[in-house]
Amino acid sequence: MRSHSTLGHTLIELLIVLALITTLLGVAVPSFHSGLKQQQLRVAVNDLLAAINLTRSQAIARGGQVLMAPLEPAGASWREGWVVFVDENGNRRHDTGELLLTRHGPVAEGIAITSAFSSTATPQYLAYNAAGRACSASNSLAARWGTLSLTRGDDVRNIKINMLGRARVCDPAAGDASCASAKD
Repeated sequence: MRSHSTLGHTLIELLIVLALITTLLGVAVPSFHSGLKQQQLRVAVNDLLAAINLTRSQAIARGGQVLMAPLEPAGASWREGWVVFVDENGNRRHDTGELLLTRHGPVAEGIAITSAFSSTATPQYLAYNAAGRACSASNSLAARWGTLSLTRGDDVRNIKINMLGRARVCDPAAGDASCASAKD
């Protein structure tokens, strides 16, 4: 009796394997894409929260007011990034010669950032006084609190900043009643 060994695969076997791989990729790629979008939102939220916490801690450490403001020239959009600095001339914008503490570039494409604070001001900003309280840039004794909302598709995360200057992240879809309001 002769032994017969197969040295290769038939065209049918290769087509079946190719069809299985295509099917698996068709299922995995949308899940991967969704996970990537959620991760990008999570990174943007954490970066913004870290900058807020840095602004507060630097104000306390320096014993004076420290600001965080959007990089966008008009100061109206946080999406293009932000800067933490000591605003020596009081214009709520980082100028040459003012101490720059950190700078963050644009967030991932598709992420929108909106803000609602107790006092509206253009350019947008977040200021902390020496006591670590969120305040008005023109008056460090006047409280200023509110929300920065980051949105990517249906996913929303709010960074709530209370009157004491403490920041927390919440998900309005999780059913937290205090997370849904623009200001708390």
